[in-house]
Amino acid sequence: MPIRLDSADADFEQQFQSLLSGKRESSQDVNDTVAAIIADVRARGDDAVVELTNKFDRAGVSADTLQITEAEISAAADRVTPEVRAALQFAHDRIRAHHQKQKPVDQVYTDHLGVTLGSRWTPVDAAGIYVPGGLASYPSSVLMNAVPAKVAGVERIAMVVPTPNGQIAAAILLAAQIAGVTEIYRIGGAQAVAALAYGTATIPRVDKVIGPGNAYVAAAKRQVFGQVGIDMIAGPSEVLVIADGSANPAWIAADLIAQAEHGGGAQSILITTEYGVADAVEAEVDRQLSLLPKENIARDGWNEFGAVITVASLTEAATLANRIASEHVELAIDDPQSLVSAIRHAGAIFLGHHTPEAIGDYVGGSNHVLPTARTARFASGLGVLDFMKRTSILGCDPSSLSALAEAAVILSEVEALDGHGRSISIRLNR
Repeated sequence: MPIRLDSADADFEQQFQSLLSGKRESSQDVNDTVAAIIADVRARGDDAVVELTNKFDRAGVSADTLQITEAEISAAADRVTPEVRAALQFAHDRIRAHHQKQKPVDQVYTDHLGVTLGSRWTPVDAAGIYVPGGLASYPSSVLMNAVPAKVAGVERIAMVVPTPNGQIAAAILLAAQIAGVTEIYRIGGAQAVAALAYGTATIPRVDKVIGPGNAYVAAAKRQVFGQVGIDMIAGPSEVLVIADGSANPAWIAADLIAQAEHGGGAQSILITTEYGVADAVEAEVDRQLSLLPKENIARDGWNEFGAVITVASLTEAATLANRIASEHVELAIDDPQSLVSAIRHAGAIFLGHHTPEAIGDYVGGSNHVLPTARTARFASGLGVLDFMKRTSILGCDPSSLSALAEAAVILSEVEALDGHGRSISIRLNR
């Protein structure tokens, strides 16, 4: 059964802290294994990638077949039903429209001393997208990762996806085609991350690696960071629903189950001001779980990591939500706008009874690549800026340099960097 907490209980703080500190990530120590894989790929390039891919995925690849050809992509795309194609195109268009509004604007101005200042934004040259392909197929993740890169202006988007037993879902390839992915490789795991980060004869290196994966992929991203940029280290998915007496228990139960069915430590939490809602939701979850094809995965996740918390007010609910800093926060109340400003730490906020988190997973337009494991306290979801860099602009003429020089020279002397000061004063014959 999920944990049941009441903020009025004397030991609530202790129990809540225990909930916050509960570890849902894999405890397996994979760092040494991943380090060896990365070193192997750096040393042997394609040979290591091929050997590891055939070992783990039984894919039967060679260096010549690592890349999925345009003919293979087109053939796979033709196999996708018109309904799925239309849904992917609809999702793509909404995601693109939303992310286009995130594009930053260059700014250059001259201040009162005549100094030119500003910023210029440019995209990275190449991005690598990791798409999981082992236990499940997620064409929506292809769109969520590739579209903001494309909007940012990234010229080369390389996608890696494992193909267990040589198989890959056709919808994955169609989504990549729709999103403008420029190349696709049938590799996964730490070896794929290493190939993207360091490059091989077949796979040119990229500037940034993004996308979710298992513990080995997460460890590899940590270890290559600095050689390339990364988006984030994604942990198990999570949802927090805040509900009052206006909420529909059946709807909330469905949302909690939708998150729990991800498995792998996914967490579903309800915070409500009503004991009756708490009881009804628990009963509804139990009833609806029995209707689910993945009942065992979802039930195990709900029983092991689920939580139902009763509080005295929505203000208190918001306070707890900020401490949890969930990936997804649903406001299942009649006036969500009255509470949204109080939620400071969340990957994404879903407003009102008719905005299930799953809409954001697919077609809402916002990105579903979001900070997990309480990192929403300091991190943001994936967006266009993740594929761009800001370059500062600074310019002085003789007059403005003279106005700045005295203070700059003084500071260079304080730091015992006389050469710095001289490089300024020499221009002013001082």
